[in-house]
Amino acid sequence: MSEIVRLEVADGIGTIVLDRPKMNALDADMQRRLVDVAQEATDRDDVKAVIVWGGERVFAAGADVKEMAEMSYTDMAAHVRLLQRFSRALAAIPKPTVAAITGFALGGGLETALCCDFRVVADNAKLGLPEITLGIIPGAGGTQRLPRLVGPAKAKEMIFTGRFVGAAEALEIGLADKVVPAAEVLATAQALVAPFVTGPTQALRAAKEAVDKGLETDLGTGLEIEAQLFSALFATRDQKAGMRSFVDNGPGKATFEGI
Repeated sequence: MSEIVRLEVADGIGTIVLDRPKMNALDADMQRRLVDVAQEATDRDDVKAVIVWGGERVFAAGADVKEMAEMSYTDMAAHVRLLQRFSRALAAIPKPTVAAITGFALGGGLETALCCDFRVVADNAKLGLPEITLGIIPGAGGTQRLPRLVGPAKAKEMIFTGRFVGAAEALEIGLADKVVPAAEVLATAQALVAPFVTGPTQALRAAKEAVDKGLETDLGTGLEIEAQLFSALFATRDQKAGMRSFVDNGPGKATFEGI
């Protein structure tokens, strides 16, 4: 039997595969594996970009409700740390990431997708945070990442009602970046991140860090973060190669080493 979460690497792209039939319900074991696999994707030099993929049928239909239903407050006060840990680990991967979404991405499934930089969504997919219908709220980052992506009013409406959003609406509100037929989701995600494989690795890492950390603070502090990261890139070989190529040959022709 294959691992419920595994990292498959090919051509510089690491694909985090969710594989817990039938619906990829995110139980505690799966969450722990996500922490480990996110760290593996972070550490491996042969991984330049990351796709999170639940398979052709479903991305992830949420956390494992059966596992949580009888938990006490004390139980959940401990378990929620794992929910936060796996989502933080995914969001902290310092490389471009994309969620390739087919079928349902609900509850913890959508929270997993929200940890990625981009979302490619099947035209028949359904996305949502239905926790309110269970008498709870999202606990793996949904109340924080969704409003940062789609704005507070739209996020509140989705969270307060728990309704599912179709692919067209997801694209309209900025929850999806691309909508394609279900059979094309993985290939589209691969094409989206392929240019990053040969890109300037350190500059991509710095760009992601600057945006993500800047969103968590005030403008002045964000500008300081940007200035420090910008300056640090002048210690890289890719900066030298990129600027020399621009001067000698014009824009867009540099070859980068990732150093």
